[in-house]
Amino acid sequence: MVSAIRFHPRVVLIASCVAIAVFWSYGSKAEETPELPSYVIKKFGEPPTVPSGPLSEDLRAAVKTAFVDSMVQQVWGPDQKLALDKVSASKDPRLVWIISDMLRFISERELNETLTDAAARLLDKDLPLRNNWGVITDHLIAWDIPAPPDYLTAKRAIFTSVLPAWDKLFVEGTIDWRHVSWGGVQIDDRGFDKTDEPCNCIPATDNPEVSSAEEATWLKDDDIVFGIEVNGEYRAYPRRIMEVRELVNDTLGGRDLGIPYCTLCGSAQAYFTDQLPDGVDRPVLRTSGLLIRSNKVMYDLNTFSVFDTFRGHAVTGPLAEKQLQLKQATVVTTDWGTWKKEHPETTVLVEALALGRDFDFRNTRDARGPIFPVGDVDPRLPVHEDIIGVVASSGKPVAFQRSKAIAALKQGDEIAYESVRLQLDAGGVKVVDADGADLGSHQAFWFAWSQFYPKTALWPE
Repeated sequence: MVSAIRFHPRVVLIASCVAIAVFWSYGSKAEETPELPSYVIKKFGEPPTVPSGPLSEDLRAAVKTAFVDSMVQQVWGPDQKLALDKVSASKDPRLVWIISDMLRFISERELNETLTDAAARLLDKDLPLRNNWGVITDHLIAWDIPAPPDYLTAKRAIFTSVLPAWDKLFVEGTIDWRHVSWGGVQIDDRGFDKTDEPCNCIPATDNPEVSSAEEATWLKDDDIVFGIEVNGEYRAYPRRIMEVRELVNDTLGGRDLGIPYCTLCGSAQAYFTDQLPDGVDRPVLRTSGLLIRSNKVMYDLNTFSVFDTFRGHAVTGPLAEKQLQLKQATVVTTDWGTWKKEHPETTVLVEALALGRDFDFRNTRDARGPIFPVGDVDPRLPVHEDIIGVVASSGKPVAFQRSKAIAALKQGDEIAYESVRLQLDAGGVKVVDADGADLGSHQAFWFAWSQFYPKTALWPE
């Protein structure tokens, strides 16, 4: 009996999917897996042996039938079962990346367990039946298992069979497509300055309405805000609003800004989206609905270029071809009472932008650690420790443990690393160079900063 695949209940299926042909290339040999840190081996065990080189013609056909055809055609029958058996017998752990991609969208228990069993055989690892997608993907990331040949073609077919609007995003680039997963929401592809239109997405806001500090009576003094200053103009972005919007395209101090907030990473950032190279229009940043190691994946609405949200450079599309790197402004994470006291001239986003919601994911949903796969985490700090991160003029990334930095600064101690200096600013921390110029810093969880800057220096060491 051929049964229809039951996807994750939050996925909106398109009934008339167009079949997508996948052609598996005989690509070059996979790189050898680098030596893993001891803490990875301790947590995840020894990785399986990984072959290199192309897949056989028979195995390529089995992969297409088991994964791509089943997703595009929304069926799981005898042909798929036979194909999966061939995949499981291949002893090629690279193929688990495709199993992981499929598992992310499957809610039907029996099929979920069948796919998990196949992954366990390929990884030579006992795997739990609960949260199997997360556990499997954590192992793949931590062990740095290479992708199979022509992986993007298969991944693109799987993802676009669920949401065709992702079609323009899944293209070649410098992004590591292995680490990209679905975040549980749809893409925000509404036009610029049409952000009052409802959507089944995380709704960015463009040119948000603001008020004076005196008018913002809805905010309590202990509410968390993200404060930004540009050319002497100050603005507060309440976390309550950013939890709902996650992206703001704004203008402050005569400069255009794109401000992403990743609730999963505890990180609000601000990128200048003007004064760009010739031929590059202002990017309009939107949430894609995708994640990369638990960090939101944003893209430019005009060109569909994907950005590395955490580091601010384009990784696919026309903007990646132009090697666009957005310059970062400082975001000070603090409380509203302190911010408005030190910067009474500040403006603040209006309450209506919160859409009647009042989330605090940091202390509820995310309180026990990352809820999406991140692989290994640098053990020097707890995963959710707050750090202030910056890239020094030498190119060296450095993270400052926030709690210890604030305590030291309040005692009058100097905190410096190379040319980097830390200052207190309205209850938060700002990073400047030796001449006092803003270096563009932000606060984040340690797990996020350390995985995007794996060779980061840490203060105090």
